Amino acid sequence: MTVRTEITDGVALVTLDRPERHNAIDLETAAGLTAAWRAIRSDDEVRAVVLTGAGGSAFCTGIDRSVSVPQPSSPYAIDDPLLTVGPKANDLWKPVIAAVNGMACGGAFYLLGECEFLISAESATFFDPHTTYGMVSAYEAIGMAQRMPFGEVARMSLMGTAERLSAARAYETGLVSEVVPDGEAAGAALRAAAVIAGYPTAAVQGTVRAVWSAREAVRAQALAGAPQLIALGNAAPELQEQLFAARRTGDTARRGHRVR
Repeated sequence: MTVRTEITDGVALVTLDRPERHNAIDLETAAGLTAAWRAIRSDDEVRAVVLTGAGGSAFCTGIDRSVSVPQPSSPYAIDDPLLTVGPKANDLWKPVIAAVNGMACGGAFYLLGECEFLISAESATFFDPHTTYGMVSAYEAIGMAQRMPFGEVARMSLMGTAERLSAARAYETGLVSEVVPDGEAAGAALRAAAVIAGYPTAAVQGTVRAVWSAREAVRAQALAGAPQLIALGNAAPELQEQLFAARRTGDTARRGHRVR
């Protein structure tokens, strides 16, 4: 199992459990997340959710590069296994709190963009590597644009692997609501979830829907154009792989990153 769900006193703890791959999402993990959200949706025992990643090195690093997803030839369509990994994509309107440890990058934003709020460990970092590897950041940037000032999300999306957003800076920009010492993010998120789980369920879920309705029209309009932007702007898979290979074996000084 690459996704674990534990339920205690009305709170479900959902854990991405691939620490050896920095909790990257392969097809099994994508299916596991979808199944977890659908199960929680129909489980009246669960009234709040915490989402985290196993191990201390990463919350999630997006899609596993070993995954092969054939694409249609039309620039107006795209097959993206991450489109169904988030709670809102599965019509789950119970509050979800993300507990972020280590790296959160790229496709992790599909998940973070659909959580109610984020609690981060001090050493966590946030970055979007797409442009570095010749890929369009569309769904990721759209999700973060709902949470961060325009200039901040534009900078993070365009700087690629050259720069990482620290937990402190993420807090300053509003991406993160609380920063806690390393090792305490999940505990802090569980305590917040326990408080919310103690309130009347209908009122909580109605509030979640009300908050999301304030942003949903803009988000839906932006997402509608994402497939074409990705299909037209992404480099050929062969070039992407060359860029990834260069990153793995290249000059670390030239390709290093800085944390701000």
